[in-house]
Amino acid sequence: GITPWVTLFHWDLPQALQDKGGWANRTTVDAFVAYTDLVTKRYAGQVKHWITINEPWVHSFCGHQFGVHAPGLKDLKTTLAVAHHLMLAHGRAVPVIRANVSGAQVGLSNNLDWIEPASDRPEDHAAAQRHDGAFNRWFLDPLFKASYPQDMVDWYGPLMPDVRTGDLKEMSAPTDFLGANYYTRRLMAHDPAGRGTEGRTFLAAKQVYRSFVPRGHFDEWEIFPEGLYRLMVRLKQDYGNPSLIITENGTTLPDEVGADGMVHDGTRIRYLARHAAALHDAIADGVKMKGYFVWSFMDNYEWGFGFTKRFGLVHVDYATQTRTIKDSGYWYAETVRRNGFPISAANHFSLT
Repeated sequence: GITPWVTLFHWDLPQALQDKGGWANRTTVDAFVAYTDLVTKRYAGQVKHWITINEPWVHSFCGHQFGVHAPGLKDLKTTLAVAHHLMLAHGRAVPVIRANVSGAQVGLSNNLDWIEPASDRPEDHAAAQRHDGAFNRWFLDPLFKASYPQDMVDWYGPLMPDVRTGDLKEMSAPTDFLGANYYTRRLMAHDPAGRGTEGRTFLAAKQVYRSFVPRGHFDEWEIFPEGLYRLMVRLKQDYGNPSLIITENGTTLPDEVGADGMVHDGTRIRYLARHAAALHDAIADGVKMKGYFVWSFMDNYEWGFGFTKRFGLVHVDYATQTRTIKDSGYWYAETVRRNGFPISAANHFSLT
């Protein structure tokens, strides 16, 4: 009874391709298209919902600018080439999926934040604009406008990737939905360190926090459901009101099984309830919200953080593989039943 939604690339690039430069090498686009053709032909009769790329910002910037994900590089020019090739691979894969899968529903999942200036100072507004340009608009504008944001093109200057004739048109191939992964708001302030290449200082911007705003187990992630509402309305206003799927939304907590054999995660229940209310408000304001996935169904591997971050509605004892439904899992199941929706909880699995 499960409807599968398959993500073709969730950062797990074969080492043989990385040895040739990975996504910084334009030929990896061709390899991805060939892989897409093979997989979608094989599963055409079983899978109708396809996500090409998961969070291209994370793979490009976290893997090639900040060095915290594979392949662990710190080079902005390489980062921008990787980002360009990821988006080009998405665009070229879309018609291949449509040709192979009758009635296919195709999209891409972007991690998107609601971004605000930390103060009314003009320099903080400019910092927030740059961060939005690098984090949100750098990936949304090619999808919906067949262009890169000009302010960021000017900012990156000679570091810009090799954009060839036809690339941006291919990147904007019509899709059936935009997947949005939302977790947090970011307050951005001017960083006097300037255009350095380490960390986020390459944007002359830094994140600041408000002591009264709660955060999850990821310290830099504020719990700010109002940002989800504002982000959805912004997508409607700036990008032609696309059909939206929330492909990830959730929080990580230091969950433990108690003496009663239960996992009491009231904070996660409040998180999900408040974000559901934010989506309700967005729908009331005309946003075309077509689906929602909690991240995640089970506790799982969180990349550079290993098994230390628990997002699941189901607790996993990694030593014994015992699974325990958390209070949030029972709450969510009852909530979707009462509202007439199928249960949506995501875990990504690699096909390779």
